Amino acid sequence: MASSVGNTFETPESGSPQVPDGSARRGRVRGRRAAIMAVPAVAITAGLAIMTAEGALGVQFAISGMPFTVTATQMDGTGFEQFGGLDNMADNSPNAGDTGGQVLVMTSAIKSATITKLCQSVDLGGTNLLIKAGAGDKKVEATDLSLDSTDLSGDASFTNIEIGNDASTLTKAGVKGPLGVFSQQADTVHIANLRQTNYATTAGVFKLPGLKMSFSSSGC
Repeated sequence: MASSVGNTFETPESGSPQVPDGSARRGRVRGRRAAIMAVPAVAITAGLAIMTAEGALGVQFAISGMPFTVTATQMDGTGFEQFGGLDNMADNSPNAGDTGGQVLVMTSAIKSATITKLCQSVDLGGTNLLIKAGAGDKKVEATDLSLDSTDLSGDASFTNIEIGNDASTLTKAGVKGPLGVFSQQADTVHIANLRQTNYATTAGVFKLPGLKMSFSSSGC
C-alpha cells in the first residue's frame, strides 16, 4: 500500500494525472518508506516513556546475575506492593547459565521505609563484599524502594492488605506491574527478622547512617 500511494499526482489547473520524473518519484517513495519504518521506533520509545513515568517497568538496568543477601532486624514501610516479574542480564553474561539470561523475581515496592541493622553481602568467590548500616540510633531510610527477590522470609504484618489484585491496577506505592499478573498491596508493612535473596535494588533516596563496607569470609 505505501509504495503505491502518491505515484501519480494531479495539478490544480487540469485535475488530470501526470507522471513525475523518475528521480522525484524515487525520492518521494524513499521518504514515505523512511517515515513508515520510523513509526514503530517512535511508538516503542513513547510507550517506554509512558511506562517509566507510571512505574510500570521493573529494574531498568541489566542485572549482573549475581544474587546478594539482605538481612535486617526490622523493616517498616508505608505504601507496599508486591508482584512478579523478570529481570534480564546483559547479553552473553557469564552468569546466565541455563536461564537464558532471565531471572523470575518477586518485586516488592515500598513508598517509604525505615530499616534497622541492614546487612548486605555478595559472594565474590571465596570472599564476601559486606555492607552494613543503621546499627546505631539512626535507621536506614529509603523512598521509592524496589527490591527484586527470589527468596524472602521473616515475621510480617500488614494493615489494609489486598491480595489478588491485577498488578497493573496497584496504587499504594506509585508503581504499576504487568497487566494480568497476580499481586498484593497494603497501606503498611512490618517485617521482623527479614532475610532476602535479591538480584536488584533501586531507590529514589537511600540514606545509610553508620555505613561500613568491608570484605569478609562470611556473609550476612
